[in-house]
Amino acid sequence: MKHLRRCVVASAILLGTGLLAHAQGTPAPTKEALKFGLAMPLTGSQALFGADQVKAAQWAVEDINAKGGIDGHPLEMVLLDTQADPRLGINAVNRLVNVDKVPVFGTAWSAVVKSVAPIANRSQVVELSVGANSPDIAKLGDYVYTTYPLADVDVRAQARYAHDTLKKATAAVLYIHNDSGIEGARIYRDSFKEAGGKVVAFEAYDAQATDYTGAILKVRAANPDIIHIQGLVADLPQVVAQLRQLGLKQPVSTYSAGYNPKVVEQLGAAAEGMLVSALAPSAEQSPAVAKFVDRWQQTEKRVPNGLPYTQYLYDMPYLIGQLYAHLLKTNQPLTGPNMKKALVEIGKFDLPMTGLLEFTKDHRVNKPVYLFEVKGGKFVPVATVK
Repeated sequence: MKHLRRCVVASAILLGTGLLAHAQGTPAPTKEALKFGLAMPLTGSQALFGADQVKAAQWAVEDINAKGGIDGHPLEMVLLDTQADPRLGINAVNRLVNVDKVPVFGTAWSAVVKSVAPIANRSQVVELSVGANSPDIAKLGDYVYTTYPLADVDVRAQARYAHDTLKKATAAVLYIHNDSGIEGARIYRDSFKEAGGKVVAFEAYDAQATDYTGAILKVRAANPDIIHIQGLVADLPQVVAQLRQLGLKQPVSTYSAGYNPKVVEQLGAAAEGMLVSALAPSAEQSPAVAKFVDRWQQTEKRVPNGLPYTQYLYDMPYLIGQLYAHLLKTNQPLTGPNMKKALVEIGKFDLPMTGLLEFTKDHRVNKPVYLFEVKGGKFVPVATVK
């Protein structure tokens, strides 16, 4: 537990401040706080992205409480650090469930989501996966739901777009050998083949690697028309940079991990032409997102790392707030089983950043896939796949 940083946040932009912000003229919530948990990487290799996602969730809690909370109850977020490590994730969720007694919690990163699912099911506490994409997440049990579309949504769209629209006949797939990469890579391979294309190389690299030469040389020997990379935000820029250094000039595609200004900043000219997907609209496509990005520019002097992920994290407290409101309205105990029941009964949620979210019977959600190409150092929309 020594690696965990615990912050109970009623509504705050900065971790651990415990401050409530209220709009002028709006009465502060005065009733008992309604808790939920959030287990995310605040330290470690994924902290740069986890911190921005947490900040988005904190802003949402602040905004909800500024308008009076949930029927006069303030929403309170209990935040713990996972470092994107399954073992620390288990420690964090055990504490959320057994010490803080939350009836619902959010988390992300596929390996963490999977590792803590048995705790959610055993304790009958709802687990919301808010950014992981392994298709296995839909099969983790009665109390595990994803608010984020899984890899068989956007990765399949990427593969079909490459073959059908870009007219690429052959593809190579490079993927990180962990839960985030293996399934996504398999989906791209199978979808590209189903579309009529041929996968000429299918190469994994170790999650701890910093040199990808061996796998890249095999891709170079196969000479594909397009290269798809299924990695993480931390390793993706290095993989693309080494591809270019070794002389591979083919178009590169990746999923929403690549829709990140830091990736483009690190790669510079090597990012040009890269095709990325996102599962939430951009500022150009949504006035609400434009205001959200402007808020980042005003408060942080930058755009967020992983904009689509921060949008889903901003929406999560609103979804949880609707669950609590449903239980309060129907005078039901605020328990995990009733949270699950409320989620099923409501079914459809209209959320501020990502719009309509509808849960399917198999614990999935479907969303449009937005495709972007890096041009002049910016993400330019090229297609929307529904």
